[in-house]
Amino acid sequence: MADAADDSRDIEKLYEYCEKLDEAQDKSQSREYYEGIIAAANGSVKAKQLAAQMISKFFKYFPDLSEQALDQHLFLCEDEELGVRVQAIRGLPLFCKDTPDNLSKIVDILGQLLVAGDNVERDAVHKALMTLLRQDIKTSLTSLFKHIGSTDDRNAEDASAWETIREKVLCFIRDKVFPIKAELLKPKDEMERHITNLVKQNLNDVTAVEFKLFMDFLKSLSLFGANAPVERVQELVEIIEGQADLDSQFNVSDGDHIARYISCLQMALPFIERGASSSKFFNYLSKQIIPVFDKLSEEQKLSLLKTVAESSLYAKPQDSRLLLPSVVQLLKKYMVRRKINEMNFMSIECLLYSFHHLSHKTPNATNSLCGYKIVTGQPSDRLGEDFTDLYKDFTERLTTIEEIAKAMIKKLTQGMAEHNKAMAASKTEEEKESIKKQKQNATAGLRSCNNILALTQPLHSKAPSFIGDQKVALSWKDATKTAVTSSAVAGQKRPASSSNGSGTNAIKRGRGVGGLQNQVINRAAFEALSGTGRGRGVWRGRGRGRSYR
Repeated sequence: MADAADDSRDIEKLYEYCEKLDEAQDKSQSREYYEGIIAAANGSVKAKQLAAQMISKFFKYFPDLSEQALDQHLFLCEDEELGVRVQAIRGLPLFCKDTPDNLSKIVDILGQLLVAGDNVERDAVHKALMTLLRQDIKTSLTSLFKHIGSTDDRNAEDASAWETIREKVLCFIRDKVFPIKAELLKPKDEMERHITNLVKQNLNDVTAVEFKLFMDFLKSLSLFGANAPVERVQELVEIIEGQADLDSQFNVSDGDHIARYISCLQMALPFIERGASSSKFFNYLSKQIIPVFDKLSEEQKLSLLKTVAESSLYAKPQDSRLLLPSVVQLLKKYMVRRKINEMNFMSIECLLYSFHHLSHKTPNATNSLCGYKIVTGQPSDRLGEDFTDLYKDFTERLTTIEEIAKAMIKKLTQGMAEHNKAMAASKTEEEKESIKKQKQNATAGLRSCNNILALTQPLHSKAPSFIGDQKVALSWKDATKTAVTSSAVAGQKRPASSSNGSGTNAIKRGRGVGGLQNQVINRAAFEALSGTGRGRGVWRGRGRGRSYR
């Protein structure tokens, strides 16, 4: 009974303090009442909830008590009672309404509170952040992006907690900010440039998935839209080049390094198609990767050759002249002069396709590489030199690969008939699935072999007309289109997965002693975060810890 009476008196006092402050003409002269409200934050649950409303309400009138008031309010944000925490979180934006200097600090605190495990609490954090984003989008975004900073300078326990905060901030930006960018990013040109700069500053330490998220967002901005000048499109390619780490020595023993190069070149293709330069990628390929090509795994080789084939379509003449000797060199490795039992048809398809498109842009470069006699009137034609042996060697290789491809087409066609018979006779789902995979492999082989024949046929001439358009569709691209069409017809939705961020498991916040797990808000964070550097990285092998794969 005594406790209840004390609780009742505390509540009455709080209402009295609030009434006195409301009535005061010069509230700054009623300091004792505000001090009483701050002290009440150490009382009962009901007193804490009331104090959480009143501390922020009268905060602007007592600048000399601001540090004490905010500190006490932050303790309420970490209280054991959910109702107290939620009330305190809802009051955080009020600390910035008339005192905007606090906005960066409060956004930083709310960013840390995104780890809240309770739905009501997390929703309160989201709403508070959105209020501040609408109040000052530039300052709020700048503060939020500081949470994407490095955790490498923290001890293991803190680093784990800060990594969790970082992931939650990224999810918030992805789910709450990016979808309503048109509403938030105003004035549009200024804010699109500002958020672009924020993204660029924080790309040294992102995973491959996070990098794609940011690049997808950037290319959705009007700044880089369909009508953007080439120099802006080039800016996106330069961002990707930075992620590909093209200024470093290529490490052939690091699988992540080649995977990063391939992934980044593929990501750059739409922008290269729009007129941006691919010179840095091709220069790195010619000087760093091709010389150690034989040391790559077979899977890495094929993946690289596929990407080179796709990018060759958009190569500029100077890039084509740079890369063409490497392509011819590889072609001669794959296109043997004598028939052999095993042949990598898709790799040959890639190289022939690349050869055509690169040669189409710089046809006379093939004179000294393959013995062709193409006249452009330039000194680089080298018409006075005899390259007959090169031509003979190259065309013999073409003839050999054509014979092998024709034999394989015959074999695969016969095999398809056998697969159809086996499918009709199959009884179990396992048997049907196995046969289905065999048919798919055979179909891919047929596409590849037919493409090889289409690509080799024009090359027997002394002065061939190189293919420079898309009349020959790469076999795996054709297969992809077929698969996409089938999925569309089936009407199947893409399932949620951890990789696309659809998981719903919430992180529960501890309420005991010790560590950042329990004391969620780091009161010094807003002072320290702005100076942190990056060190973890997208792909392993760059002095950072995360692996691409």
